[in-house]
Formats: sequence, C-alpha cells, structure tokens
Amino acid sequence: MNNYILTGAPGAGKTSIIRSLENKGRNVVEEAATDIILLEQKQGIAKPWDNPNFLDKILSLQKERYKNSQTLKEVFFFDRSPICTYALCQFLGYTPSTLLLEEIERINELSLYHKKVFFIESLESIEHTDIRQINYQDALVFSKLHFEIYTQLDFECISIPPQELEKRVSLILQHI
Repeated sequence: MNNYILTGAPGAGKTSIIRSLENKGRNVVEEAATDIILLEQKQGIAKPWDNPNFLDKILSLQKERYKNSQTLKEVFFFDRSPICTYALCQFLGYTPSTLLLEEIERINELSLYHKKVFFIESLESIEHTDIRQINYQDALVFSKLHFEIYTQLDFECISIPPQELEKRVSLILQHI
C-alpha cells in the first residue's frame, strides 16, 4: 500500500512537513479536522469539537479525500487518518460512532494505509490559534494516545524527532 499517514500531537509540524512534501512533487492529502473547524467557526460555532457529531463530519471528509486520492496509483501522504479521529474521540471522552468503528475495521481489513506510520514528535511548545486551542501538556497526552492506538492496531510508528524541517522530510522519504 502506498498511502502513508503522518500523525502526532497538534502543533508538531505535520502541516509544514506535508507542505514540504507537496513542494517536492509528492501527493498529499490535507488534514480534515482543520477544514471542518474552520467551516464551523465561520458559521459561528466557536468550539465545534464540543459536539460529538464533529467527529463524523471529520470522518466523512477523510473518507471523501481518501476516495479521491485513489484514482492515482502513486504514493500519497495523509495528514492524519480516521484512526486519528478515533484517537480524538477517545481524547474528548466520546463514544465512537458506528460509522467510525466500521471505518477503523475497514481500514484494517482492506489495509488501506501502509503499516509504517510517521509519528511526528512534538516540538518544545505549541502555537495557539482559533483552531488549535489545546495546551502543551494536553497535546503530549493526545500524542501518546495516538501512538498507543496505532500500535494496538498493528501499525509501526516511525518516530520523526523535532529537528530542522528538511531533515524531518528527508527522514520520512528514506522510509518510502
């Protein structure tokens, strides 16, 4: 499978890595949660994550983007996956929806993603925005939860330590 996931804590640099990969001509798929948050905040919902339906909205967009990416038989880098949405569900204390549980099962049964997952380690701080309101300590807890869930689902988490952006990108490309 040529679909690689980048995961890790909020603010760890995943988006910067995705942009760099894209600038190098690599196929990338954007993070869905950010787009859902932006859309809902524009509609006047300050904290969309307070609504459990938020997770299914993310999942729906992730599934759509996955489907659209599969028209090409090339390597793709995904900024998060439905497994990350499952981790978010756990972190927020919500009961996973049937849709989310079915998608996790489908991912495993069909091996939709490569078993090597790039685990982007946290930087030393986190930049707060309207979209990213998590504090640094919670981001570390959230990051650990991602690692545990991917490991439980038999993915190999390849650690990408905090360092210069191009070194991080190079390390990822060495594993492809």
